[in-house]
Amino acid sequence: MTAKPGSLVEVLTVFLKLGCRCFGGPIAHIGYFRDEFVVRRAWLDESTYADLVALCQFLPGPASSQVGFSIGLMRAGLCGGVAAWSGFTLPSAILMVLFAYGAGRLGGPVGISLMHGLALVAVAIVAGAVAGMARTLCPDRTRATIAVVAALIVLSGATLLAQLGAILWGVLAGWALCRSAGAAPDRHLPMPVSRRAGIAAFALFLLLLIGLPPLARFDPSLALFGAFYRSGALVFGGGHVVLPLLRQAVVVPGWVADDAFLAGYGAVQAVPGPLFTFAAYLGAIASAAPQRPAGAALGLVGIFLPGLLVVTGMLPFWDRVRQRAGVQTMMQGANAAVVGLLAAALYSPLWTGAVMTPTDFGVALVEFMLLTVWRASPLLVVALGASSGVLLL
Repeated sequence: MTAKPGSLVEVLTVFLKLGCRCFGGPIAHIGYFRDEFVVRRAWLDESTYADLVALCQFLPGPASSQVGFSIGLMRAGLCGGVAAWSGFTLPSAILMVLFAYGAGRLGGPVGISLMHGLALVAVAIVAGAVAGMARTLCPDRTRATIAVVAALIVLSGATLLAQLGAILWGVLAGWALCRSAGAAPDRHLPMPVSRRAGIAAFALFLLLLIGLPPLARFDPSLALFGAFYRSGALVFGGGHVVLPLLRQAVVVPGWVADDAFLAGYGAVQAVPGPLFTFAAYLGAIASAAPQRPAGAALGLVGIFLPGLLVVTGMLPFWDRVRQRAGVQTMMQGANAAVVGLLAAALYSPLWTGAVMTPTDFGVALVEFMLLTVWRASPLLVVALGASSGVLLL
């Protein structure tokens, strides 16, 4: 089940609001998206959304940005996908470029308390997503067990390999154990990207990955673009996993000083939206050409482009694949594993990093109630969380 096609302006407006309020990292973003597009707007049903999340977890690139891009793509075509990515990404990217120019620093007790309050909002958002998705995607003992085992796998390792292992466990367990759960309903995705365009996207992804390094010898700007492109193309899981690759790409060649890299890493924790916008900051301060705003733009496009090309190439084939009975049983297990992955992330890093006192728990509990029972606007809850962090300083 999907809603009827929408307009470009609608997609841009919705994602721009999300880009201004989605704090908490990629797992929290998935919770925000579910609340907005499954619960509030009904653009996707629960199972279709979970299928999309599971797919993006397997692809290189920033998973939450790929999910958002795909939703925009299905809603308003290729331009809708670009609008979704732009709206979700630009607020954070602009803040990071301002930070590169010395503005927007959040420091001192007030800044720390503000960020603590926003972290509690992320706890409430993800808790709501876990509860809602568990009701739909883990309705029986088999899938609930798959979810719990997936959570234990992630908690045992807390690494990218553990996350991929949890999803793989869900796929295999679904294939072996979920055959009695019944076939999934026929849910076709409105996909404006043809198979030919999908193949072209895959080909461009590989062409840039292979072709940029030799071309970089003739143009310094291509060297900078290629460094960010390789970082985005070779990372699975997104988020903090990309940081070692980025450090190798810009610090080791001497384009960015190590202390400046760490300062930007700290700043990107304090802004909404995807962590990959760290690349805009690095591109703006890099000593390699072109520097400043042009460098920021190269860094931003370079790091996101491979993940968007891969998901564009996959989606035209994904709808037909996911309709097959055998694949449906595997996706039932994978979707249950996604619930377990979210539950594990709710504990660490969200809960362990934010809920320090009984007061913190009380604030998160109130926010959870406002979101799930009173259906309050997430923007209102974000404002409440930020203000509570400062007031309870």
